[in-house]
Amino acid sequence: MVDQPPESGRALDGEILTDPAENQGTAVAPALTPAGQAALAQAQAFARQAVSPATLRAYKADWTHYAAWCDRTGFVPVPATPAVVGAYLSSLAVSHAPTTIRRRLAAIGTMHRFNDLPWNPAHGDIQHPLRGALRNHGRAVQKAAALTLPMLRQLVATCDRTARGRRDRALLLIGFAAALRRSELVALQVDDVAEDARGLRLRIRRGKTDQAGEGAEIGVPRGRHVETCPVRAFQDWMEIATRKSGPLFRRISTGDTIGDVGMHPDAVRRILAYRAEMAGLVIEGFDRLSAHALRVGFITEAYAKGVRDEDIMRHTRHRTQSVMRGYVQRAGLVSDSPAGMLDL
Repeated sequence: MVDQPPESGRALDGEILTDPAENQGTAVAPALTPAGQAALAQAQAFARQAVSPATLRAYKADWTHYAAWCDRTGFVPVPATPAVVGAYLSSLAVSHAPTTIRRRLAAIGTMHRFNDLPWNPAHGDIQHPLRGALRNHGRAVQKAAALTLPMLRQLVATCDRTARGRRDRALLLIGFAAALRRSELVALQVDDVAEDARGLRLRIRRGKTDQAGEGAEIGVPRGRHVETCPVRAFQDWMEIATRKSGPLFRRISTGDTIGDVGMHPDAVRRILAYRAEMAGLVIEGFDRLSAHALRVGFITEAYAKGVRDEDIMRHTRHRTQSVMRGYVQRAGLVSDSPAGMLDL
């Protein structure tokens, strides 16, 4: 049975709100003092920062997909009943990865909460189809390949002395040496990097596990080899990217002209793919080359060199060992297999 539209007179345009603050303050008494108005404005400003921009972009895309599905099937998207949500999640089982399915559920929930609409993700009509879809999922999840040092050298070797070559070389080496996520890499500002005799100090203003915005500092020492030294690569890039403020890594036009605008996070993946193609680098096995390859590669290479877990975690800013150890275990699936101890 097709859901009926809501009976309330409230307008629902099917758009996910930009932030929760857009739906706040409607019931406030009109006789606020200036101090009260300032307090409310401050609360709304903080509410806008409750969801990171990257997450909000993903949620908006997910909501658009859900609304389009409802339009095709005849369901009303808001307020969504558990049965409708369960049907939508079931439709994703064959074509979408489990992480995408879970994120789309979160996006629908976020839209409803932002609009003060009823939402119960624990309802059986949602959870039972969700579990069944995930359990019977036919697609293996592709993990990010670990970019090893030999592979990194191959990529860097394709970077010439042009503006694009210098930028890409600095981006790859700093991203690897600092074990940065793609969002952290493109968010770096010129004044987030301090250079001294020992190397670079990077200021990470906010990361995936630092939604409170406490920030962190990461040290990147000078490399032993000129071609893979992140400090040398940074100096070469700054030699032509002479701005003293703004994004560290900026877009470059077709004529090798350095622009003023920073790079999109997905540009890191595109640069990796472009350099891999130039180097003739082929990723073997079940893995895929993604922007996360820089971070995963640092972890696996550091572990192989005998760096202690706690030192790796301090550098990568992992809160728990489980995720980090997962990368290490995958890297040693064959070499550390107990089957190697058998007389086969």
